[in-house]
Amino acid sequence: MTPLTASNLPASAGSVRINLRTSPEAKALIERAAALMGSTVSSFISQTMYETSQRVVAEQDTLTLSDRDRDAFLAVLENPPKPTQALIDLMKLTA
Repeated sequence: MTPLTASNLPASAGSVRINLRTSPEAKALIERAAALMGSTVSSFISQTMYETSQRVVAEQDTLTLSDRDRDAFLAVLENPPKPTQALIDLMKLTA
């Protein structure tokens, strides 16, 4: 399955406007980078921010455990402790 990127969004997704303000130096650098990539500034910013956003969200959605912590987690899953009375009482409550 091809990952969804800003350049291959379905046509039905339409487009929306995002406005931003930046320094003249940042604008010049962005324009230069877009030109080097053979892209418009708008497409360059859109693609770059989309990819960066995917990475940021993935980093927040991914939990990385050390070998020790992974082993401890799996051990508890395989041999869960017996429920305490407090947990039993809590499970009897209705939401």
